[in-house]
Amino acid sequence: MKNKDYIQAQINLKDLKERGVSAVGDDALTFMDSLLTDEEIEESNIRTALIGEIIKARQEKGISQRKLEELSGVKQPVIARMERGETNPQLNTIVKLLLPLGKTLAIVPLNQEQ
Repeated sequence: MKNKDYIQAQINLKDLKERGVSAVGDDALTFMDSLLTDEEIEESNIRTALIGEIIKARQEKGISQRKLEELSGVKQPVIARMERGETNPQLNTIVKLLLPLGKTLAIVPLNQEQ
């Protein structure tokens, strides 16, 4: 299951539980959660958000994956696999993609619940 699909399934399951309704797949999600540590889930969430921002920036600029390939030097199939969540890009790949989009990376504290 892709990261965004898994996250949406978690959101849907939480909603159903809050309403006191059971869901098909509840056991599968519980099982999947037992396989991942909190740190792995947070890493996945950060990766998903980062890739989502790259997609958003590309679309806002009206740049196709093929054009981004020309501007960044990253092959279009690599960009497509990254955008579909099928691969975890290396940091240098992300930087190459961000530059022509007019973006950069920033290190900021994670939101922590008080």
